[in-house]
Amino acid sequence: MGPLARTGIGVALACGVLVTAVSIGRNSDSHDKKETPKGPYVALGDSYTSGPKIPPQTGTPAGCDRSGRNYPALVAKELSLKTADFHDVSCSGATISELTTPQSTGNGTNPAQLSALHSTTRLVTLGIGGNDIGFSSMITKCVTTGALFKLADRITDVTDKAPCKEKYTSGGTDEVAQKIRATGDRLSRALTEIERRAPEARVYVVGYPSILPSKGTDCGRDLPIAPGDVTFLRQKQQELNSMLGERARAAGATYVDTFTPSTGHDACSPAATRWIEPLNPSSPAAVVHPNEHGERGMATAVLRSLSS
Repeated sequence: MGPLARTGIGVALACGVLVTAVSIGRNSDSHDKKETPKGPYVALGDSYTSGPKIPPQTGTPAGCDRSGRNYPALVAKELSLKTADFHDVSCSGATISELTTPQSTGNGTNPAQLSALHSTTRLVTLGIGGNDIGFSSMITKCVTTGALFKLADRITDVTDKAPCKEKYTSGGTDEVAQKIRATGDRLSRALTEIERRAPEARVYVVGYPSILPSKGTDCGRDLPIAPGDVTFLRQKQQELNSMLGERARAAGATYVDTFTPSTGHDACSPAATRWIEPLNPSSPAAVVHPNEHGERGMATAVLRSLSS
């Protein structure tokens, strides 16, 4: 998801494939229609915001993997913002704690993201939370167990098992649900701090686009995950997005739904229409991250929210 953690988490699958895994306004969704904010605009977030490997890679530090065609850049261009009025401080691997503390990357240190906010800031987008729940490691583990499961399934013909889900819900405790609740508390505090630093800004919390198919439970070689775990991971992503929406509204911010418009454009969809790249990307993008089509789709969702 994520960043979802920064790109670069690899696992050797039983089939011998090396997996590099996935390492979001203060107004409510129902606010009255207002003039579209023009900036200054500050973009905060993780790798789903920064756009790793989508050319051109730009900005400092280089380790944040920001693309000149990520959704913040596309939004800024559509709003005709001057360079001085647009500040993208998103960074691959960012968690909510790194909104207020510096983040070390493999190539430089990103200052605390909220340090880019000022009393003059008028627009903020925030895309974060996937790394806080460890979604990247979940994908990695589910791919590993899925590859092994599929080998065994050829012999046993068992198709409805969810070995990864069993790990995260063992003992009757849903480990992921607990992390989502804890992340929600941190997000609420972060939104309060954003309001303190930029009291006149409209804040938009941007959800995560669909990673796995809404129908069906088999991604084949694109993402060798056990059928039951495809359903499990999809449910957990929806729970994460639901939490982001609830916390945004409670803070008086606007939630931007990117999941709905991305349905059918997941990592298991055809290469020509997908927004999210699978284990072997067919276009420049990090593994299990948005490609340029995905970033453009997310920008469209943000712009629609800005004008509503």
